[in-house]
Amino acid sequence: MSKQLMNRLITVVSILIPVVVAVLFRVKVEGYDFSFLPPIYATINGLTAFLLLVALWAIKNGNRKLHENIMKTCIGLSLLFLVMYVAYHMTSDSTTYGGEGVIKYVYYFILITHIILSIGVVPLVLFTYARAYNGDFANHKKLARITFPIWLYVAATGVIVYLMISPFYK
Repeated sequence: MSKQLMNRLITVVSILIPVVVAVLFRVKVEGYDFSFLPPIYATINGLTAFLLLVALWAIKNGNRKLHENIMKTCIGLSLLFLVMYVAYHMTSDSTTYGGEGVIKYVYYFILITHIILSIGVVPLVLFTYARAYNGDFANHKKLARITFPIWLYVAATGVIVYLMISPFYK
């Protein structure tokens, strides 16, 4: 696949994912109980955050193959998270955060930054991966320095958001 075609495909996918997720959030499917999913996808987020750190360690220690395999795993885990997250929200009512005072503002700050950055991290991850896939390691490394902390923040705050809202699940 040419770089130009790959870039176009990444751009289309990066636009489609948040649009499709937003549309699917408005779709409610009755008769299914996926209330067991939030702790699973929070665990997936935690595992992703941990593996991102291991992947960083691997590449810093010259183990490119381990780094590559872990990063592919992280992309797969993120995709699995997204499927579970959408399935849960299509079959369950939204949970309102019940905390009060300063902690409520902390929760909403974390949640809003998590959501915004989760949209932005999709093209970052895909373009970073594409550069490595195409053997453009100098530009891969430059973009990874931006992508890594954002992806790590999104994965870690996914766990934090879950832990903060979990007492208010019905």
